[in-house]
Order: sequence, then structure tokens, then C-alpha cells
Amino acid sequence: MPFGLSLSHPQSLSMWLAGYYTGQPHKSHFATNCTVVIDTPLRLIHEVSQISIAGFCGKFKKDCTDLARRVAVLAHLLEEIKDLNTHLGSFNSCFSDLSLALLAAKKLLLAANEFDTKIPSDSAAKKILFQFQCVTWKLEKALGSLPYDHFDISEEVREQVELVRTQLRRATERYSGPVNSNLLSRSLSQPLDKEIDSIHSGNNGIGSLHIENIGNIDHDVRPKVRRVPQGSVPNGSACSQIVQESDRIGNSSKMSQVGVPEISGSTREDDSPFKSHKESTKLDCPVIPIEFLCPISLELMRDPVIVAATGQTYERSYIQQWIDGGHTTCPKTQQQLHTTLTPNYALRNLISDWCAKNNIEQPTAVANGKIKKGDGSFRYVSREVAAIEVIVRKLSSRSIEDCRAAVAEIRSLSKRSTENRILIAEAGAIPVLVKLLTSEDRQIQENAVTAILNLSIFDENKGIIMLAGAIPSIVQVLRAGSMEARENAAATIFSLSLGDENKILIGGSGAIPALIDLLLTGNIRGKKDAASALFNLCIYQGNKGRAVRAGIIPALLKMLTDSSSCMVDEALTILSVLANHQEAKAAITRASTIPVLIDLLRTGLPRNKENAASILLSLCKRNSENLACLCRLGAVIPLSELAKSGTDRAKRKATSLLEYLRKSQQL
Repeated sequence: MPFGLSLSHPQSLSMWLAGYYTGQPHKSHFATNCTVVIDTPLRLIHEVSQISIAGFCGKFKKDCTDLARRVAVLAHLLEEIKDLNTHLGSFNSCFSDLSLALLAAKKLLLAANEFDTKIPSDSAAKKILFQFQCVTWKLEKALGSLPYDHFDISEEVREQVELVRTQLRRATERYSGPVNSNLLSRSLSQPLDKEIDSIHSGNNGIGSLHIENIGNIDHDVRPKVRRVPQGSVPNGSACSQIVQESDRIGNSSKMSQVGVPEISGSTREDDSPFKSHKESTKLDCPVIPIEFLCPISLELMRDPVIVAATGQTYERSYIQQWIDGGHTTCPKTQQQLHTTLTPNYALRNLISDWCAKNNIEQPTAVANGKIKKGDGSFRYVSREVAAIEVIVRKLSSRSIEDCRAAVAEIRSLSKRSTENRILIAEAGAIPVLVKLLTSEDRQIQENAVTAILNLSIFDENKGIIMLAGAIPSIVQVLRAGSMEARENAAATIFSLSLGDENKILIGGSGAIPALIDLLLTGNIRGKKDAASALFNLCIYQGNKGRAVRAGIIPALLKMLTDSSSCMVDEALTILSVLANHQEAKAAITRASTIPVLIDLLRTGLPRNKENAASILLSLCKRNSENLACLCRLGAVIPLSELAKSGTDRAKRKATSLLEYLRKSQQL
């Protein structure tokens, strides 16, 4: 953040938050552009989510976990508002306030997670707790000022936000009894670039954290977070500004010291007995070569790819989301953008070598022949490691029989235990298994994709699988493999798509059309695996349009109307996720789905009625034509019955629909 910028200067701050703080004159249309304004809080939410992936520890573990979980829920709200693509007008300041609160939350999570429990004084701990009260109060206040009625927010999301607000209010009071609004407000009006008190000072301090360019965790912290990239993709013109900022940074090794706002007087650094230690820590931090940083995120790249035509290299997930946002020019050169992305293996190897040389490689689960068990104890596994390494070497055998036997053994071992999944990955099996996905031997291919599925159950293996470039080969198996291989490929995509970043990568890989084909042509198990994967992928807003264009709506309608189908639950669940997307709404209506949903209100199981009512509410809210269709098709009677005798959620949906119908008839 630019020096001197504070929470008490909302106009300059809102420009900075939108990515336009460049010293240029303010342009009014930037302030009212929905995409730009929403991108900033949405990016901050994703940054918090990425921080939380590594897990929290220490004295404030529960506080950090609770705050991160509540922040993550807000992504659904902002994605719905962003999808409207409307001008915010006078509501711009509300989202600036929310961005301020989210930025403070992010910094607090970093500071609290690094709190040194060895410090004897509880003064620093009390200040951290006070900061939690400040941030939760500010978040709740910012959420309360948003104009929900102005936007077409789905009932589910409004319920989620209301629940988060309730939890934030309770948390605020729990930290220190009744809320002193004036004190909290004064605390949060301090400049955000001001350091918190020194963490190493005996009585007065909370330590400063060194955060690179706002958003990247310091190298001392990086191993602790398993090298998970902190941040999400800035969209729109804000992304171009970030790229320009990276050019200005050049090879500078300066690091901004930022923290949560200071509450009371701080101890002078000159007086701190730990000054020399702090200085040596700064000097020991390796400076990341500028060519290893993604021009969009300014973070160390894990999966660098080259953009066709321009020759520029970016982190795959960030450039993919840039493309998904509808941009047609390269964010760095502004040249026409081609969507072909080619892995930059040479740069990836250089980055791996640099990480190893500077001791920031992700720590391994196995060390000195011992593996850490779930209860915290260690077990010697030298014999198992040796046996698995022999099998992994056989995966590359030129003998088809040896390779077939080895991959079958890996499949079997990976199914048995978490320890085996760790040891197999440590032995380097994953890249070899990925190569075997393209084998012409059907048995090898089936066992390879199933082994990768088993290995993906262990969360840390998911990243290794993604970095090995497995997705294109898995999609190919999904398209052309045997039925068993296709089923397991779909299940693998579901497992890998549990990570938000992976949803973006998988969505851009061509997996969605292949999953829809399996949904239509597979056996029961295959259809259920495909439905699970599609549901997970469609949680990401950018994949909803892809699914619609790939023909998911007719496929789901067929599942709803086929009397022999046992996939009604799955079809309704996916439709309920899609129904808040504008393109999906139009496609659902064009496919004559409304009569089918009304019929389910009459004859469906309780859960089916609930989902049908939810989808109809999304389709009919502020849509007079669809409301008129409901009236013509006699939906009032089943809705009235559902409002009296349905599940709690079904009652709310039915009651809301009936109210919309009543208002439409009065016009």
C-alpha cells in the first residue's frame, strides 16, 4: 500500500483497492464499474482462503480458523454481484469499506499465526485479541451496509451472509464483552502501512511481519505455508496496473513492513534487545529473481506457462482466470492474446533448483527413514521406502508385463493407507504414472488413473499431481478410455477440484464437455462420478458459463424427465448451483424446464421439492415472464402446500415465491 494511505481517506483508498492507485487523475467510470470494484474484495477473500489452506497453528489457531472460514463464505455473495455486471453508483463506498475490513483481516491472520508463544508477557496477546475484535466488528459493519435489496442475490447466499454476520457479532462481543464502537472505529482509522509494535519487545509488542509487495508471505514464513500461493487473480484493468507495478519494482529487494493497525504506543526498535536478530533475519531472506515471479500476481511461479504469440510467461492459474474473464489482450504487452498455454519446463526446473538452493522447498513428509503418524508419533519406514522405490523404477520398464505388474501393485498399495500414499509420492511415482495415462495398453491406463485417484486422497499429493501436468491426460482418458477408466478419471477430477485454484485449471482444460458426455452415456457409477465432478467445478463462477455452452442444461433436463433415471437428486443439485448465473438462467428457461420443476413440486421427494422450489425462485425473481408462466401452469397450489408442510428451507423458498407471485398480480 502507498505510504501515508489510511483508512480515514476512503476516496484515495477505494482507488488503490481497485488497482488504480498510480498517481493519475481519478476517472469516475472506474469507481462505478462493478467488475473492478468487486474484484478487489473478491481477490482478498481468495488470498485469505489460500493462507488458510496450509492451516493455522499456535495460540490463536482457533481465532484464525474461524475468521478465515467466515471470510471464505463471502466469496459466493461477491461472485453473484459481479455476475450482474451492473454499475454500482453510490454503493461504491460500501464495497471499499468491505475491502478495508478484508485487508485488515488478511494482515491480522498473518500476524496472529506468527505470534511467538515463548514471549512471557501477555500484553502482546491481549493486543492481538483486541485486533480480532476490531476486525470482526469492522467486517460485520461493512456487511451490514451492503445494499442487498439492490441486487438479485439468491436466497441461499443471503442466508449464508446473515449467518456470518450473526457469528461475527457474537465473536466481537466474546473477545471483550460489550462493543465500544468509538474505540474500535478509532483503532481501524490508523494507517494500514504503519507497523505494529515489535513482537520481540518484552512488554509492549506485537511483532511486525515482513510482507512482500502486499500479498506474498515472507520467505521465513513461506515453508510453513507449504508454498501455497497467497492471493487470487486480479481481473479487469486492475490486473494491467499490477503488471505495470511489477515492472516498476524491477529487481528491487525492498520489502514493505505492514501489519494490523497499532493500538497504543510502541517500543522503539533501538531499545529492543532483539534488533540484531531482526536485522540478520532480513538479510537472510533470499530475494526471488524477478523472472521467477508471475507478472500478474508478483508471486513465485509453480506452474509457469508461455502464452502463444506474445511469448510471455505467467502462472497458469492466473493467466487462465484472466482469459476466463473475457480479456483478449496480453496483460503485460497488450498484444492480441491466444488461448494456447504451453508449459515452460525450463523455467520450472530453474525455479525448483533455486528453491532447493535457498531451502524453501516444501518440507517432505518422510525424513531420516521415519514418517510422522496421525497421532504425532514417528514410525520407521526404511524397508517400505526401499520396496516402493523398486516398484516405482519398474513403472518405467520397457517390458509391458513388468510395467503392468508394477502399476497394478502401485494401485493396490495406494488404496490401503495414507502412509502408502505419502511414500509412493515421495518415491517420485506421480510423474511416471501421469505418463502412463497415455499408454496404449488399456490395463496399464486403467490402473494408472486409479492409482492417481487413490493418491489424490492425500491433500498434499493434489498439488504434485497438478504440477505434473496430469489434467490433460486425465481428460483424454475421460474422453476415450474404457468405462472403468472414464469413471475413475471423473472421480479423480472431482478429488482434484476440491481446491479452488484447481477448479480454474480443470475448467479450462476441456474436462467439462467430457464430463457431460459421461453424464449422458455412462453407467450409473460413471454418471454419479461425473455429476459430483460437475457440481464441484460449477461452484467456480467462471465454469458455469462453460458448462452451459457445453450443453449441460439439456443433459440435466433429460435426467429429470427420464422415468428410469435415478439421478434426479444430482440433476437438481447441479441446477441449483447454476441457477444464479445469468447465462444459465436463460438456458434453463429456454429448455422448458419450468414445467418439469413444477411437476416435481407436486410429486417429488421432500428434498427434490426443496431444490425445485429453490431453482424456481432463482429463475422467477424479478422476471415477470417466468412468474406469469408459474401462474399459467398452476404452481400456486403445490407452492402453497409446500409452504405449509415442506422442509424448513422448502417453506422459505415457497413462501418467497408466493410473495413474488402476489406482487406480480397486483401490478
